[in-house]
Amino acid sequence: MPRHLAIVSLTLALLLGAAPGRAELALTDDVGQSVTLPGPARRIVSLAPHVTELIYAAGAGQALVGAVDYSDYPAEARSVKRIGSYVRIDLEAIAALKPDLVIGWRSGNPATQLERLRALGLPVYINEPRNLEAVAHSLRQIGILAGTQAAANAAADRFMAHRNALHAQYAGRTPVPVFYQIWNQPLMTINGHHLISDVIRLCGGRNVFDKLDVLAPKIGIEAVLAADPEAIVASGMGESRPEWLDEWHKWHTLNAARRDNLFFVPPDLIQRHTPRILDGADMLCQHLDTARARRNGPQ
Repeated sequence: MPRHLAIVSLTLALLLGAAPGRAELALTDDVGQSVTLPGPARRIVSLAPHVTELIYAAGAGQALVGAVDYSDYPAEARSVKRIGSYVRIDLEAIAALKPDLVIGWRSGNPATQLERLRALGLPVYINEPRNLEAVAHSLRQIGILAGTQAAANAAADRFMAHRNALHAQYAGRTPVPVFYQIWNQPLMTINGHHLISDVIRLCGGRNVFDKLDVLAPKIGIEAVLAADPEAIVASGMGESRPEWLDEWHKWHTLNAARRDNLFFVPPDLIQRHTPRILDGADMLCQHLDTARARRNGPQ
């Protein structure tokens, strides 16, 4: 292109408000809402710990300017400015950061606070992976939003390769009825639409409460006894096995307790919607294999 034409084209682009290399982006988020950006986001705020982790995994950590409490992975995330918790967002702190994108969490963030962010004119993308393929999709979407597609797509491909390898290894094994326990007081579990249920299925397990309507319902001990799971899996709140998991031993008629199939998986490896969930899946699949091996042992 002749030099004078290039100068004219550049001038027109600037007059129209379009900087070179920043084409408009339009994506649909996980709740079906359209999110439009004038170009790749350069200042991102995360409203959930798992979103923070996804942003780094997608190669966009350099754009993260604000994150909620417990955004502790990878280590670099710990130094990012805090903007409250995922259930109590500091709207003023977010506005002060002048983000060009906010990434929220449907199941965790109060809808009223998300609407207030939109009212401030901030683009809000909602993330809500309900199965393992959706985790890979989340990585790809964040890569588009942040302009880091190469890194994000590579991370998504690695994730799916790991997922497919686990499927090939465990899909044909005999099913294990599983009760996944989120907490003890109140007693809480997950239904079949939860991402953790997809991990259970990946390992050849069956969530005994998969038909319940609520994503993370409260249940009674009587419901667990009636379901009689072959394995109970819990995560608790930290890196240590929760003491309350072993309280199931007092229910001698319970299949899982009688066979000592009471298993622990660290919460960061099973309860976060991130690539590390497959590390948790590795552990869960091995636990369910242990349960299968104990079928012929002492009853």
